[in-house]
Amino acid sequence: MIELRKQNRKYRRKSTLTTTILFAAALLIGVVSSRWEDSSDAHGSGQVSQADVDTTDQNLEVHFIDIGQGDCTLIMCGGHAMLIDAGDNDKGTAVQLYLKKRGIERLDYFVMTHPDADHIGGADVVLTKFDVDTVFMSYFEKDTKTYEDVVQALDYKNMTWQTPEPGDSYALGDAFFTIVAPNDLYEDANNASIALLLQYGETKFLFTGDCEEEAENDILENGMDIHADVYQAGHHGSRTASSQDFMDAVKPTYAVISCEEGNDYGHPHAEVLNRLRQMGIKVFRTDEQGSIVAVSDGKDISWNCAPSETWQTGE
Repeated sequence: MIELRKQNRKYRRKSTLTTTILFAAALLIGVVSSRWEDSSDAHGSGQVSQADVDTTDQNLEVHFIDIGQGDCTLIMCGGHAMLIDAGDNDKGTAVQLYLKKRGIERLDYFVMTHPDADHIGGADVVLTKFDVDTVFMSYFEKDTKTYEDVVQALDYKNMTWQTPEPGDSYALGDAFFTIVAPNDLYEDANNASIALLLQYGETKFLFTGDCEEEAENDILENGMDIHADVYQAGHHGSRTASSQDFMDAVKPTYAVISCEEGNDYGHPHAEVLNRLRQMGIKVFRTDEQGSIVAVSDGKDISWNCAPSETWQTGE
């Protein structure tokens, strides 16, 4: 297997005094802003809606948070919590409030699948507002203000990050997740996404970030069992992901598409919706249904809403 990173690679930069002072000032402003928003109606945007499902600490909860055109997923199990991505640059406070309303004070893991703004834009807020035990990031770096904000937040909290490798497994309460990608060094950020398979009892959830067909094929060639009950559609339901061979291997009962109503990319694309429909997969969509919550007791999965029946493309 191609070595994706130096062992236990750590990314740290020495911040200048000026950067630290400016970042601290920005953090103070964010605290004042979040206090004001706490006193307002956080449900106005539909981004932090309360789930209707009954939950206990013995269950696994997977919250596909509605943060518009982007990804953000909260996973909770037995008092432990994990976040995958954090939406775009203007969604950090919304993510913060969503976590706070569910009693989250620290994260066991924060996975930033890849450095596109719609996945890590709100990460700087998450990193400054919450303690995080382990930070995972793709090896792919970008010369953008968004990426630099994340680096500064890591520096501010004196945190380091690493890129996990396929086959690595980690515990989350009574659940565990296994890294399935990236399997190669790619020339684009999407295919360099960290992908993982989460298992709780007999139930499995697959998250692939924005992996496209090239990365999907490499996952298949890696030979890992990626069958899952729930599949978060890669790249927001784009035709560049969820290829037929890949879907034949995943064989999900449910798919969740995270995208924004009327988004500029036309997500979800007709090719993907037609494929899901032909395979008899039940689809949930944040653009139509807001935040979607799945709860597993280890055998069965319940939802806070019924599957979508529109099959409406974003094009």
